[in-house]
Amino acid sequence: MTDRLEIKAALSVTDTGEITGLAWPFGSADRVGDLIEKGAFAGPATLPMLFAHDQAQVIGVWEEITETDTGLTVKGRLLVEDVERAREVRAMVKAGAISGLSIGFITKDAKREGKGRRISALELHEISIVAVPAHPGAQITSLKSVTSMEPEMENAELAPEAKPQTPANVAPGIDTKAFDRINARLDAIEAKANRPTVTGASSPLMGSQEVKAFTHYLSTGEAKSLTTASDTANHILVPEEVSGEFIRNLVEYSPVRAIADVRSTAGATIILPKRTSVTNAVWVGETSARTGSEPAFAQTEVAVKEISTYVDMSIQLAEDSANVLSEVNLALAEDFGQKESLSFVNGSTALEPSGFMTDANVAATAAASGVAISPDELIALMYALPGTYRNAGTWVMNGSTLAALRTLKDGHGNYLWQPSYQAGQPETILGRPVIEAVDMPDIGEGAEPIIFGDFKRGYRIYDRISLVVLADPYTQRANGLMRYHARRRVGAGVVRPDALRKLKMAA
Repeated sequence: MTDRLEIKAALSVTDTGEITGLAWPFGSADRVGDLIEKGAFAGPATLPMLFAHDQAQVIGVWEEITETDTGLTVKGRLLVEDVERAREVRAMVKAGAISGLSIGFITKDAKREGKGRRISALELHEISIVAVPAHPGAQITSLKSVTSMEPEMENAELAPEAKPQTPANVAPGIDTKAFDRINARLDAIEAKANRPTVTGASSPLMGSQEVKAFTHYLSTGEAKSLTTASDTANHILVPEEVSGEFIRNLVEYSPVRAIADVRSTAGATIILPKRTSVTNAVWVGETSARTGSEPAFAQTEVAVKEISTYVDMSIQLAEDSANVLSEVNLALAEDFGQKESLSFVNGSTALEPSGFMTDANVAATAAASGVAISPDELIALMYALPGTYRNAGTWVMNGSTLAALRTLKDGHGNYLWQPSYQAGQPETILGRPVIEAVDMPDIGEGAEPIIFGDFKRGYRIYDRISLVVLADPYTQRANGLMRYHARRRVGAGVVRPDALRKLKMAA
């Protein structure tokens, strides 16, 4: 019999922090009658944490997976600092909107029992956070924040209303047979829609009905039931899966997104309060008069800007639904990414986001020369920042500047630049990571070729609309082309100038 991956639950959401729970309770069957014996579970020591069994939405990692007398207990960590989806789901878990866990596995040994099976051996592949688990007892038991900015919630029981009802706790007078019929329908929908693919090379995006409809729109211009953007007539909002892939492509061309604080907004302008002074407490004697003080506040405004373009594609290529989505996606990502990256660094006009290199409030450390950088100047630049920002700082410069710094040594003959010895980790200068941004200026008289600082605190990006597309099958048809108009809205700006510092060459 061919192995197949089975799913035990429906839909769910994730949370930021540490999660513990019971992924599968022993001694009772799930809604379809399956019962898993103690000792049946086999698999790796750690597993990916998914959202609703969607392989494209990895939101964390399960670090402890243990069989106890009660069941399969798990403890995991949500990637809240790196995955936006994890932060969104965290809010839903804390609000009690979701509380279920679900396992994805391949059955190795089972026999029929009652209306289901008794499974004695299986290979565990993943564990998901879900809204409606296949087993009513598979629940998140605690959620503890690991972010210092939020209060700790250790062993906090989730709200009772978040737990899915079972016939045992249905209020008197409720038709339990109708409840069973609803559960059966949910199980059927789950089995069809949420079972992840384990073989084949097709993209996981293509399983979504909304993505299929969007691909049809790109091929024909027929919108069907897709969502129209609220602020532009006839533009179609890209499905969430495609929009997410678009943002991932942007990081390749716009490295600033990888280090800045990226958020979403529903407004055209974001107003942030800013404290401009602190209280003026003074030492006093036992009976001396006390003086009052009030800190002063101002506002920082980040305006959302718009970028747009269009791309032409042959009608024949557009008709090939296997290619049209990826071709349009990559073409737009490259164009938008290059323009966006330039604005994040050097944006200074009223039509584009504000760049961190053009912000007059970002201080600079002066270099002695206009054509060369010394190791002492890099050390001075780094330690000019407060320790909180310095210890989370990142160097940003272009390739030619990085090439010049690779030859610099400290007083002991050690190179300031150090290569990365671990895959996926950046190179470092003075122990802090460095990224290459092609739009940074070269070393030269009066130039500012290097900036260092905590970009997560210092520079913020707001996405208003990730991507909207208007397919035009008519105006270029005489040339055998389909035209795709695309636009997105994004704002950016420096929110904490004291978290960043530039190196200014001598004039």
